[in-house]
Amino acid sequence: MAAERAGLRDWLAVAAGTIGSFMALLDISIVNAALPTIQGEIGASGTEGTWVATSYLVAEIVMIPLSPFLVRLFGLRNFLLGAAISFTGFSVVCGISTTLPMMIAGRVGQGFTGGALIPTAMTIIATRLPPSQQPIGTAAFGGTAILGPVLGPIIGGWLTDNYSWHYAFFLNVPVCAGLVLLLLFGLKHEKLRLDQLRHADWFGIAGLAIGLGALTVMLEEGQREMWFESAMIVKLAIATVFGFALITIGQVRSAHPVLKLSLIFSRSFGSVFVLSLVIGVVLYGVTFLIPQFLSSMADYSALQSGKVVFVSGIPALMLMPFLPLAFKYLDVRLAVFVGMTLIGVSCAMDWHLTAQSAGGDLTDSQLVRGFGQIFAMMFLNQAAISAVAPEDAGDASALFNAGRNLGGSIGLALMATLQDRQTFLHFNRLGETVSANAATTQEWFAKAMAMPSGEAGAYRQLAGQLLEQSTVMAYNDLFFALGIAIAITTPLALFLRPISSDTQMAMH
Repeated sequence: MAAERAGLRDWLAVAAGTIGSFMALLDISIVNAALPTIQGEIGASGTEGTWVATSYLVAEIVMIPLSPFLVRLFGLRNFLLGAAISFTGFSVVCGISTTLPMMIAGRVGQGFTGGALIPTAMTIIATRLPPSQQPIGTAAFGGTAILGPVLGPIIGGWLTDNYSWHYAFFLNVPVCAGLVLLLLFGLKHEKLRLDQLRHADWFGIAGLAIGLGALTVMLEEGQREMWFESAMIVKLAIATVFGFALITIGQVRSAHPVLKLSLIFSRSFGSVFVLSLVIGVVLYGVTFLIPQFLSSMADYSALQSGKVVFVSGIPALMLMPFLPLAFKYLDVRLAVFVGMTLIGVSCAMDWHLTAQSAGGDLTDSQLVRGFGQIFAMMFLNQAAISAVAPEDAGDASALFNAGRNLGGSIGLALMATLQDRQTFLHFNRLGETVSANAATTQEWFAKAMAMPSGEAGAYRQLAGQLLEQSTVMAYNDLFFALGIAIAITTPLALFLRPISSDTQMAMH
């Protein structure tokens, strides 16, 4: 049991967990702005270059649910020290990469070790802080989940523009050196528990690696490979089913499954998991849509788009000092309901974009989205732990974080697929409305054909305008779809378990 007030060593441990989580989440998106430059220097095509981002996400999603088992096996201090040192080493590998295979190997290593740093942050908060001070630690940790992804493109873009893309990776070296020192001073040494290997859920471990890995790759590559028209996607789908079958066997055969999936079937935690999944879909989906829209419609650079995305992080910076009080006085159900509603409202504000819309037109919706996500995500962190017994809290944290990241992969896959299909649909429908016999059409063609490019130029101009309008309509459809997803799932907030003031988020 933690003392009534945490000491210096406890806060050093919390700082270590928070910094580790922040760096891991930052590195998901820090390469996005630098990706075109990286592709050019390591000789990768556009399709190949996407693996620089995808490989990290795949490895991270696999590692997050494995973390509770590895903590029990190695001890928290040993596990985090190994993860932090390895994360630094793999960051250096990425920074000095000269070929695509070398870069992907480094990113896979970053993903595995970074994935270990995310859920364990909550473990430190829960075990080292008393109930009265846990809201402070939770607020700091929750801020990393919001600020990490939105700061990544800005930091990566600024370093690339002013120095070199290499520094987007070398940045981790001094930060992780400080992280190692904090871990050494903040956490006590624990003995290895290698006896855990005899009772390990090897079916579940193999299933998580195969199933989640294959599913994530399938979602990332599905649109580019035309989904099930591709033999690769079919094989990945089979591997996903096989992996989840192994997980199911592990749940039945093992006395201590690698991850307690039965938690998802409880009303309160099941609601938390679904909400975290949907939030992942929306937040990652929006961070994909906004840069794409601004790039195609307003000719924004990656850094300019990153600044617009960052606007959603401003409310988190504003409200962070007040969150401990909010945790004390606000009902978790009300807070999450309001947060989800605000996220839905922000999507509705983006339903009416035009071809002339620019970053300034997205500012209000981004601010509303920022307020919504800080309430939804912060309180869901709390709700995830209060929904389960203390001995299950480690599994709950892993499932919550894995759900958000998996939702992100689903969101990116859905946005990319629907964007292409809706653009094609609207282009054909708009084309059908253009009548050659209409007076306005004939007048427009007469003016267009008077230009030096003649008839061919007129048709190209018409096709360009139709494509522009159909693209904008597709983006509006996507924001509408995200809003509907939020509206459908928001009532689940009413099923969350209230958090009592003396509840301790004990995690093991």
